[in-house]
Amino acid sequence: MPRVDLNSDMGEGFGPWPMGDDAALLRVVTSANVACGFHAGDPDVMARTMRTAVENGVGIGAHPGFPDLQGFGRRKMEVPPATLANMVRYQVGAAAAMAASVGGRLRHLKLHGALANMAAEDEGMARVCYEAALGVQPDLVVMVLAATEQERAARALGCAVANEIFADRAYEDDATLVDRRKPGAVIHDPARAAVRMVEMVQAGAIIAESGKRIPTRIDTICLHGDTAEAVEIARAVRAALEAAGVEVVKL
Repeated sequence: MPRVDLNSDMGEGFGPWPMGDDAALLRVVTSANVACGFHAGDPDVMARTMRTAVENGVGIGAHPGFPDLQGFGRRKMEVPPATLANMVRYQVGAAAAMAASVGGRLRHLKLHGALANMAAEDEGMARVCYEAALGVQPDLVVMVLAATEQERAARALGCAVANEIFADRAYEDDATLVDRRKPGAVIHDPARAAVRMVEMVQAGAIIAESGKRIPTRIDTICLHGDTAEAVEIARAVRAALEAAGVEVVKL
């Protein structure tokens, strides 16, 4: 039986400002990518999110991004490699400590937002991030945007790798995500997201908006927790996968 993990970015509230229904998502997904305080989140939100993940048997991941609360980590930044490495170490260390404090353990790493998009096109940048994270915890599973420079960097390091595709984002022909500023970049229809994911998993390929198929291994599927329809998308995708004979399990 084919197997795939279902993950979501979460823990992205800050102080009294909530972002997404993490509690509901954690009853559907199998892995959680928790914001580490740079692009979103704070110590209380991290602890609450990770505790709920442990209670639901969901794998915990660090989701480091640029220090950009106002821009939600979606604005590009030019950062020297040594500083970027320290930013990643800082966030992974915080995530590992917080996971341990609630009876869990950090399982994986996934870059966020603009940092992830830039690393998807720059193998050297991706390598800086991954080496920094693995220096903090060598057994981390590195979630990579499948068929991009992220994947090439992680495989060159010989670490555990999970190839990721997105349920709620459209793709360009080079396997990168369509810029959020373009129409149709974000998919809001749960039914469409579900059909796309079954089609891609069965094809073993990313299917771009043009129809181009990019063959890849698919280990995990992501949806963004801050999307208004996130819970409905998660439920629809999981139900469709299971109906198609795909087992949904955590990494």
